[in-house]
Amino acid sequence: MEIHVQSGRLTQIKGKICIIGYFEGDGAKGVIATLNRALGGKIRDTASAEGFKGKFLETLLLRSEGKIGFERLMLVGLGKKNALTEDRLRQSVGKGAAAVQKLGLPATSIYCDTKYLGKEAAERISQIMIEGLILSLYQFDQLKTKKTGQNKIKTCTLVIENTKNTTAVETGSQRGKIISEGVCFARDLCSLPSNIVTPTYLADQAANIAEADHMSVEILDRDTIQSLGMGAYYAVTQGSDEPPKFIVLNYQGAPQGKKKRPIALVGKSVTFDTGGISLKPSENMEQMKYDMSGGAIVLGVMKIIAQLKPPINLVAIMPATDNMPSGKAVHPGDVVTALSGKTIEIVNTDAEGRLCLADALTYATRFKPSAIIDLATLTGACVIALGQHAMGMMGNQARLISKVQVAGAAVGERTWELPLWEDYYKQIESDAADLRNVGGRPAGTITAGLFLKQFVDDIPWVHLDIAGTSWYNDGRHPYVPKGASGIGVRLLVQFLMNEASRNKR
Repeated sequence: MEIHVQSGRLTQIKGKICIIGYFEGDGAKGVIATLNRALGGKIRDTASAEGFKGKFLETLLLRSEGKIGFERLMLVGLGKKNALTEDRLRQSVGKGAAAVQKLGLPATSIYCDTKYLGKEAAERISQIMIEGLILSLYQFDQLKTKKTGQNKIKTCTLVIENTKNTTAVETGSQRGKIISEGVCFARDLCSLPSNIVTPTYLADQAANIAEADHMSVEILDRDTIQSLGMGAYYAVTQGSDEPPKFIVLNYQGAPQGKKKRPIALVGKSVTFDTGGISLKPSENMEQMKYDMSGGAIVLGVMKIIAQLKPPINLVAIMPATDNMPSGKAVHPGDVVTALSGKTIEIVNTDAEGRLCLADALTYATRFKPSAIIDLATLTGACVIALGQHAMGMMGNQARLISKVQVAGAAVGERTWELPLWEDYYKQIESDAADLRNVGGRPAGTITAGLFLKQFVDDIPWVHLDIAGTSWYNDGRHPYVPKGASGIGVRLLVQFLMNEASRNKR
């Protein structure tokens, strides 16, 4: 999408349509009052006739009849002024953009009030608005012969009245575009079927990203995986004819001469999960194409980082495979030796994600990272515990947990910490090996997290269980549509940019 910034009086700028925020109970003030006067009281009269009060996510469309430069206005309710948050602003813009798109217009303008949140924040507000715009307009139609996105908005102009804010708004809007496109990239990966998104396909995407400055990629094949001793990950791969790919992306953005330890991101990348010998029920199994959401999120983040170029070092690890039943597949009851040297009794082959992650986390420790964050559609138990409104979060260091939580809250991607008390450890003890890969139904998310904890040594680590937030059968709100959400991308980018800011001090 093309993004432009234009400064001037809202009543004089010309265009087909402009999206404008409208505070509940405050419509007679500010720019709305100015527009209402220019339109001869039409906003007041139409709002009264239609019962529009500016409540959160209400919309009102009206024509200007040539009295101002814009032919039409799309008013979007922001709710009460004191209740407006960054995420509610993002949702409001998304609601307005979706309403405009239904009109079949190829271009829209958005009025960017840089004081929407009560203080001057031109760069941040413009970023939020573009995120709301692009994320709300996402449509997955790559495989359709008749494209649903043919009438998609292709150009957006942010309108500001203070020319002093032009540079800040341009910077924020371009950052919003880069981040949103990274989220949409992750959504596409999750939405494409597994006969397209194979481990090799993910490896090719990583190689494309690695063409950027400061990036490199290494792809380990099945023989190398086995020779290195990744017995847990290899056990998952052995049932499939599709070759596994252990993907390692490196970004070296810290200034030369500064020996900054990298941050490691690890994403579960099971491109299709049948459950293996512990076969899943057939109902909704087609959705298991998104079991690689963790890897998709990590790739989306690295695509964004390649463009934003923050002064940090990163390593991204994606153990890609599918999980298939066959004559070569691992059996329930088999014992394997992980890269760390720990032995694992595989009680349930449908708990394969933690096996892949066990070796990926151990491999990540070889880079001596300052922190490790992994993401995985790990447990159905997390959906039972938290529904689809928050990611389950566990970790071994309160400071890192707090940083991740703060980053998520800042972008509207919530997390909720679950305990990793040692009391739960007995559930994953095995009579035959050091560990068993499942701990039974009680506290299933926690015991899965506790299993992963055994493979990170003493490195600060956070695990995000995204099973409930990666896919929505009905959509969540205006900028998170039905299907793949990409939730986690913006959280990690915010976290990494926060860390980059600390590095500059």
